[in-house]
Amino acid sequence: MRPYRCRSLSGAAACVAGVAAVLTACSSGVGGQSPSTTVAPSSSAAQSTQAAAPSGTVGMSPGGVTTRIDTPAESTEEQYAQACMATKTWMDGKGGDPKALVEPFLKQLQSNAAPGPATFNSTWGQLSTAQQAAVIIAVKAAADGGC
Repeated sequence: MRPYRCRSLSGAAACVAGVAAVLTACSSGVGGQSPSTTVAPSSSAAQSTQAAAPSGTVGMSPGGVTTRIDTPAESTEEQYAQACMATKTWMDGKGGDPKALVEPFLKQLQSNAAPGPATFNSTWGQLSTAQQAAVIIAVKAAADGGC
């Protein structure tokens, strides 16, 4: 990921918020695994899961929406800011709890939606895995008020 440069006081504040969101998102899934309160799978199932995808693991919601990609995110500062603001605008238009809107927005992006600023002016399928990870981070940052 490219380092962010902040040129003004308001830009610096936005940059700090963006970096904080990225660091929070990156540190929340230590080792690609998050704390869980569910029953652990059998040892053979756990071994096959670990062997199948040690890095770049994709987290899916029960509704089949990609909500996490354990790979380093890749976007420019401008792409990240545009994705975050486009998401915030969409969430503001829907109303309600922004955190509850993360999955519906990601579902919309992932279902062959037209290219737009939330997906770096590409479709979801045209994005690299690292870019998809960056989009997810920007969407979660928007829900947290980070843009």
